[in-house]
Amino acid sequence: MSTTLEDFLHCVPVMTGLDDEAIRFLSNLAKEESYAPGAVIIGEGEPGDRMFFLSAGHVAVVKGQGGPQPMNLARLGPGEFFGEMSLVESVVRSASVVAEDAVTAYTLKGLDFHRLYQHLPMQYGIVMLNLSRDLARRLRALDEKFWHVSH
Repeated sequence: MSTTLEDFLHCVPVMTGLDDEAIRFLSNLAKEESYAPGAVIIGEGEPGDRMFFLSAGHVAVVKGQGGPQPMNLARLGPGEFFGEMSLVESVVRSASVVAEDAVTAYTLKGLDFHRLYQHLPMQYGIVMLNLSRDLARRLRALDEKFWHVSH
């Protein structure tokens, strides 16, 4: 059974609480991208203007990719997202993301979220709140890992 992009977006946690109109609006702006195993989807230090929503496959988030001691920071799979930090902060990518297997992802640009803000400001607020909650969750998990490593 295949699902539509709208069905997929409804299931992505950062989109929780959005109404059908907002999901439809974003699905009309999203672009589908595919990557082969081993492909560098985003590179650390590159400028970023979009975030990715994984619909198939797995990726590794890697700090220091290609260097003497790269560190895997996370492994993400279907329904998860990455690349959001460059939209929030408007700075270069803080890590690389590498496809572990065949990956399909949908992307939304910062401009797409600005369009959502202009068209449906309350729905934009929901996305930003969900994004903030997820960033806080990730930071909390990193704090725990750091604490355990340092003790």
